[in-house]
Amino acid sequence: MQVPGRLRRVLRAPPPRILLYRAISSPPPGGGSGVAVKQVTRGNMEEALEKLRGRVREAAFVGLDLEMSGVTSAPWRDTFELDRADVRYLKLRDSAERFAALQLGVCPFRWDPAKSAFVAHPHNFFIFPRKELPSDCSSHEFLCQTTSIEFLAKYQFDFNTCFREGISYLSRAQEEEALQKFNMLHHGRTVTSSTNSEEDGDMPLKSASDILFTERMKMNFKEWRDAIASKPMVDNHLSGNIKCGSGQFQTVFFKMRPAIILNGFSSHQLKLIQQVLRKNFRDLIFVCTFGEDDTSEKKVVYSDTDEDRILLMKDVQEDLLKNREERIKSAIGIRHVIDLLSSERKLIVGHSCFLDTRHLMSVNQAVQKLMKHKSKSLSSAFLLLCPASYSSVEKPSSHSPVTIEVEGDETMSSRFISGAKHEAGYDAYMTGCIFAQLCAYLGIQFEQFSPLDNLATNTKLQKHINFLSPSWNSGTVLDLSTGMETPDPGYTRRYPAAVYDNIVVIWGFLSKVRPKEIKDCICKVFGSGSVTTVFSIDSTAALVQFKKQESVNDFLDLKAVLERADSAISILHPLSTILEGGQTRAAKYDTYRDICSSSESKYLFADQAEAVCATSKNQLIENVDGNLISDVLDGVALASVTEEDGIIPSSKNQNVAEATC
Repeated sequence: MQVPGRLRRVLRAPPPRILLYRAISSPPPGGGSGVAVKQVTRGNMEEALEKLRGRVREAAFVGLDLEMSGVTSAPWRDTFELDRADVRYLKLRDSAERFAALQLGVCPFRWDPAKSAFVAHPHNFFIFPRKELPSDCSSHEFLCQTTSIEFLAKYQFDFNTCFREGISYLSRAQEEEALQKFNMLHHGRTVTSSTNSEEDGDMPLKSASDILFTERMKMNFKEWRDAIASKPMVDNHLSGNIKCGSGQFQTVFFKMRPAIILNGFSSHQLKLIQQVLRKNFRDLIFVCTFGEDDTSEKKVVYSDTDEDRILLMKDVQEDLLKNREERIKSAIGIRHVIDLLSSERKLIVGHSCFLDTRHLMSVNQAVQKLMKHKSKSLSSAFLLLCPASYSSVEKPSSHSPVTIEVEGDETMSSRFISGAKHEAGYDAYMTGCIFAQLCAYLGIQFEQFSPLDNLATNTKLQKHINFLSPSWNSGTVLDLSTGMETPDPGYTRRYPAAVYDNIVVIWGFLSKVRPKEIKDCICKVFGSGSVTTVFSIDSTAALVQFKKQESVNDFLDLKAVLERADSAISILHPLSTILEGGQTRAAKYDTYRDICSSSESKYLFADQAEAVCATSKNQLIENVDGNLISDVLDGVALASVTEEDGIIPSSKNQNVAEATC
């Protein structure tokens, strides 16, 4: 029998609970990518984490990506080409501490020999640092950068899901602190009294209302206890209804024991109730338990033997401990994912991460030729390097692309949606796809790869692992194994290589001074070739690199002298352009590092520097040797520059440079 064409297509379709998307397939209309990305919120976190654990364990590598609420808190916090490695780290650390991660993308890639393809499972975790634990009195704060929020909104970032359903997190230090607070909060508050306990001293009954209240409670408890004792139990229920004279008593069962929920009593009355039970009823126990929102619930439980009372107290304590552990485990949140990736020790791939696809683009000549004059952004690299993007002109005939499939396991679930760029889950997928293609360019043949093989030990890849590009304009690659930086072969420098001992930072410009103006006025004094680079930090500050190291101290000395000298010479001096009537400050490069390391957060660099630097201008001027003023003015200010390096005496006061900030 001949099967109709439509039926044949149905029979060849994948199983209904498996979604397979090939990277070479065309994206669907409407802006989606056609790639199923699992959306993870606090509602399905536990289930998703359990499945992800198996995916990561089977993976050859894992793609990673983050979406943040901002990038830099001020323009001068951007990483510059003249920034030293420690300064770049301080700037990046500031951003990491001030801004929040809103999404975490995790995409395990498993090699399937039967398909000769990688199978990917992209996950998009929504993150929001909400207060999960009532015992946590702190309020999480983070910055939002307008441009970053606008950028995310442009690409339909789901802020509602993030803020309402985002997964919280605790660091290990915060987890330990939460455990200590729980122990302090709940210690001794679970089972607090029985008739023979003298743990709490008796409260003196000073008022008539207290006396009447305790007598009434004693009568009500006796009436209730006698009724309980006189009626047989059938299937953990009393054989008849128990009515109490007080409307505030409600008979329930607690751990298969008759109990009363104490509603509507003040804290003072509850203390009197505990005293009544302790003095008059050996078989009634006051129990305090805590609910999900940390609200307490008070009960009086009937227990007729010493053995049963001990068992009851043990059960309540165990329940409290279990509840505490579950709540802290839930509050740990997204850190469970980080701990999972760390424990499995899989190869982590990021576009600007520890196994850096930007770095890999620079180490292969074929890729360099393909990427020539093209953007190295994630989306651009994905369109260029991955199979779906090859045009008939650009596709290299010698390269066989790596096939990648995306597998989803809940076709009808709304938790799976088509990924889009600048969503962390889809960006993690794109990062892994780029990495797989770059591995092929390096000569790695995955057809010979076994799922049990450790990709991190591959000889062709080993020399490229743990290399990090600190920033897009650093011009260097950091070897995380050795801590050494080497030049990035794919980066073209805009400025001469930085010699940090030759750099001074100047701040406090009241008006916009162009780098060329700064260079010209310094070169009039120190010589036409004395300054190699002037880099504008922002409108209020600049970095100046001298050709010679000794020029740094000479410049700082001369600046201090001219600012102290109250004469026409200091006003007419060529450096007056950057002195601005004594308003500017200057220091060596290490001071620039200290300013960047401060927790102060000022938008302008000059304001930041003034907030950090404690030494006033008057204090450091007093450190200048008075004889140096006349020497410098006689030897420099009135001299004309005739040599390339200028005419300047050696610094006579080496301490001035150290005291400028």
